[in-house]
Amino acid sequence: MDMENAGPLGNGLDHSPDQVTSATAVVDARGIVTGWSSGAQRLLGYRHEDVVGSPAARLLGGNADGMVGFSAVFEGRSGPTPLRHQDGHHVEAELQAYASLDREGNAQWFIVATSPQRPRPHREPRPHKDEATAEEAFAQSHLPVMIYDVELRALRGSAGATRELGLTEEQIHGRRVTDILPPHICTTVEEGMRRVFETGEPERFQVHGRPRRGARDRYWAVSVSPLRNQAGQVRHVQLIALDVTEQHRARERLVLLNDVSAQVGSTLDVMRTAQEMADVAVGRLADFISIDLLDGLFRGVEPRPSAAGSVALRRAAQRSVLPGTPEAVIQPGQVDHYPESSPPARCLHTGRSSLHRTLDEAIEGWRIADPERAAKVRDFGMHSIMVIPLRARGVTLGVAVLVRHRRRESFDEDDLLLAEEIAARAAVAVDNARRFTRERTTALALQRSLLPQQLDAQEAVEVAYRYLPARSRAGLGGDWFDVIPLSGARVALVVGDVVGHGLRASATMGRLRTAVRTLADVDLPPEELLVHLDDLVTHLRVEEDAATDPELEIVTDLIATCLYLVYDPVSRRCAAVGAGHPPPAVITPDGKAEFIDLPVGPPLGVGGLPFEAVEWEVPRGSLLVLYTDGLVEVPEHDLGRGMALLRQRLERPAHSLEATCDDLVQSLLPAQPLDDVALLVARTRALDAGQVATWDLPSDPAAVADARDKVSRRLADWGLDEVVFTAELVVSELVTNAIRYGTPPIQLRLIRDTALICEVADGSSTAPHMRRARMFDEGGRGLLLVAQFAERWGTRHRAGGKSIWAEIGLQDERS
Repeated sequence: MDMENAGPLGNGLDHSPDQVTSATAVVDARGIVTGWSSGAQRLLGYRHEDVVGSPAARLLGGNADGMVGFSAVFEGRSGPTPLRHQDGHHVEAELQAYASLDREGNAQWFIVATSPQRPRPHREPRPHKDEATAEEAFAQSHLPVMIYDVELRALRGSAGATRELGLTEEQIHGRRVTDILPPHICTTVEEGMRRVFETGEPERFQVHGRPRRGARDRYWAVSVSPLRNQAGQVRHVQLIALDVTEQHRARERLVLLNDVSAQVGSTLDVMRTAQEMADVAVGRLADFISIDLLDGLFRGVEPRPSAAGSVALRRAAQRSVLPGTPEAVIQPGQVDHYPESSPPARCLHTGRSSLHRTLDEAIEGWRIADPERAAKVRDFGMHSIMVIPLRARGVTLGVAVLVRHRRRESFDEDDLLLAEEIAARAAVAVDNARRFTRERTTALALQRSLLPQQLDAQEAVEVAYRYLPARSRAGLGGDWFDVIPLSGARVALVVGDVVGHGLRASATMGRLRTAVRTLADVDLPPEELLVHLDDLVTHLRVEEDAATDPELEIVTDLIATCLYLVYDPVSRRCAAVGAGHPPPAVITPDGKAEFIDLPVGPPLGVGGLPFEAVEWEVPRGSLLVLYTDGLVEVPEHDLGRGMALLRQRLERPAHSLEATCDDLVQSLLPAQPLDDVALLVARTRALDAGQVATWDLPSDPAAVADARDKVSRRLADWGLDEVVFTAELVVSELVTNAIRYGTPPIQLRLIRDTALICEVADGSSTAPHMRRARMFDEGGRGLLLVAQFAERWGTRHRAGGKSIWAEIGLQDERS
């Protein structure tokens, strides 16, 4: 405001000690002089160009901190104030400040300097000309300014106040806030004014509401300041209200965007990510929202630009301010079809958002093509709609539809920009979830291909199993299990866990499972098998360390745990050894469950430490339960508590092994396991004494014929006449080999199981091997014949010697 030629505001001043002519100036909210009248120049001697743009504080005299003096003026409690003249002397004047707005709508103060008050000889003096100007400044202020007395009744109201309240100043006069404003606003305002009267300190607070019927909801920053008389008493209060609705909405948008960044994408699940976006937006931006995505995203398929025409989208999420989301025409997981002319179809094709009223031509055409959705629009009074694409990496993944029907305000362009920003952030999270789904599907396919696809046939145990991959950002783990038939009708049960997650753990798991099967075929004792497996893990770690670039990947030690258990249905004995793995559980037929006290062996990959096996007898029909730590160690409790819960569940009988597995998974695991789980449950069987025949043989070549005769008679008793010839041939060769190359004692054993098993044991630890016999050699063809007539054969080392065994297949007529 240029006040250099301010008309009546530029009256002259004489510098007599008892008389000061009035002058005016304008000060902005920062305390900078922006207006200076000619009267002010005559009062203090400063020219217009010397003052405008300078701090107003330097005009006050006798005060080290000039703004302290001006704060009293702004709060309406100024008495006679010394001002600093240009030549250095002080001029005393009374200052009054009146709030107003500049041309840009910014707050400023209109300062009026007048002579000190003197007793007037007549009863009702005429107001000074500059006092009249100050009155005009207050009355015409565009800011809502009100003056209240100690009874909280209105004395004055500015033009801004009358405009906002929709009342004249005469209608406002004498009324309390409770007579004008809604109750929740009245309580806050009147309590603030009372505190100002009591404390003499200004109050600032915010209120929200409509100043009059029919107006929009707005946010107001209210300032209540005390007005003091010359004695310093608070006789009135001044209330100024600033409309801060836009600032409040801007803060709300920033908070909403911050919440989107913090809350959307907390999981790597496509539907959950979409639902998080809906949860954040509803109630704060929209009354109802639906999010539909391309169907392939739920399977991790790479999205492609959609072709023109109608589109089918799968509902990923929806949310409403109303319970039960009654506005929706389909449920999450279902497919919705959008006509080509509908805004969602156009949004998907073009990748551009759109803002609509329900009377728009586009919405009207959509309603005609979709009567069910049109009924929802009519029934719920939907009046404003935004259609927003979810785009990531230049491809539209789906469409979000935001609706208002409870809020009276329609969406505007600012809301559209906000919705686009929310959708852009959510789309990145959805695409990340899609990529994770694809990578997890690939890794799961790899892992399942490395796990047993079908368990080998064996009669030693009845088995049931479960494998549950982890549902976490870390990815799949390296848990595995296996059931391996061994010689002598025995079976090996294996569970293991490679520490870590991801493809590296899965690939290592596959290599270890293959190694265990290979070592098991050699029929090594359990503790020796784990020694070889430990060496393998150590070598694998050395290979990976040499092949890995530390700048591209974080390398962790390759560590695995394993439990290897062998069950013999002939002796009904188990032998087990563990490498850093939880012990197996045994449930006897009477329902008692206990954990086997295995020596604590080191995990595989530590190297250099021995393993110790434990043997025990198992009653027929007992349960053997092998598991990985993911079953018993969950965020809700530690390993010890998990094993106690497992034991409790195992002592509750289930009607089948499958039911036992289901009960353990459902009762011990959370809905989304954070670690892989492998569970193997086996019910032991036992071979009757009548299914096993054993003979001790002398170390004499004449014993071969007697052995053939014993075998022939026993097979006839078993009704296996069809394999007598083959069995006699195999036994003859094995006994001859033991007598010729082995050492006493020699023992022959026949086992009738799914196959006929012939075993010859001797006291030598030297393993036989096949060799190619020359044409005129008298020997060297025995094991070759055994390999030709038997389905499988091999050597099993044991304490004090070895056993050579061969399996002869039986026909189905036994079953």
